[in-house]
Amino acid sequence: MSQRSGYDPGVPCWVDISSTDVEASARFYGEIFGWRADMSDDPAAGGYGMFVLDGRRVAGLGPVMDGRRTSSWNTYVATHDAAALAGRVANAGGTVLMEAMPIFEDGVMTAFTAPDGSYAAAWQARGHRGAELVNEPGSFCWNELLSTDVPAAERFYSEVFGWTPLLQDLQGMKYTEWQAGGLGVAGMMEMASDYPAGTPSFWMPYFAVADLEAATDTAEQAGAQILVRTMQAPPGPFTMLIDPHGAPLSIIQLHETS
Repeated sequence: MSQRSGYDPGVPCWVDISSTDVEASARFYGEIFGWRADMSDDPAAGGYGMFVLDGRRVAGLGPVMDGRRTSSWNTYVATHDAAALAGRVANAGGTVLMEAMPIFEDGVMTAFTAPDGSYAAAWQARGHRGAELVNEPGSFCWNELLSTDVPAAERFYSEVFGWTPLLQDLQGMKYTEWQAGGLGVAGMMEMASDYPAGTPSFWMPYFAVADLEAATDTAEQAGAQILVRTMQAPPGPFTMLIDPHGAPLSIIQLHETS
């Protein structure tokens, strides 16, 4: 089991979904991944809660806060100093949407958009150190930026997180593996032209499943739109989908865990 109690700086440590229908999202992801939604009853939490699998926190869930009409998944990257990171965001040409702010006693968060339009966040852990299970069925295992401006994103994320881009050729497709400390921590590719015009760059999480075909069928029956069905990749076959409320994600049957 890939249990975690902390993350090095520069490593994606958490994902959550901002949903237009929190209760429906809880049901949908419960069907696919077996998650239980543990929602906070503290009014100060703003309707935020945790998805739990086998007693371990694997993702977050909360309502959209900015008037968007579709749901979206969000990626958080670990940092030792959220305030300093927000400064690097501004210096690198990004837009800080949330200055470093304490979130109860759990940690400090900052959120921003990159010059390519992608949204991301950073997390300085205190009590809540991130996902307690990764790379196992029912947990996230990869984060991938689909960008409309790869060169701008490469410059920005290299400066902000200290990542090193490693360009790869995957069956004729250019793919960037982001590395931190010599290890692959995330990916990036140019957004395909078949996305609707005006779609902004976005981070897509990958969630591991034990049986890709069964999970894909379950998601489709629960109202998901299947964008790519059972495509082969070096880590394993994956399916790309949009959940019933508009949030893109991928599910993958890993050949092995790491």
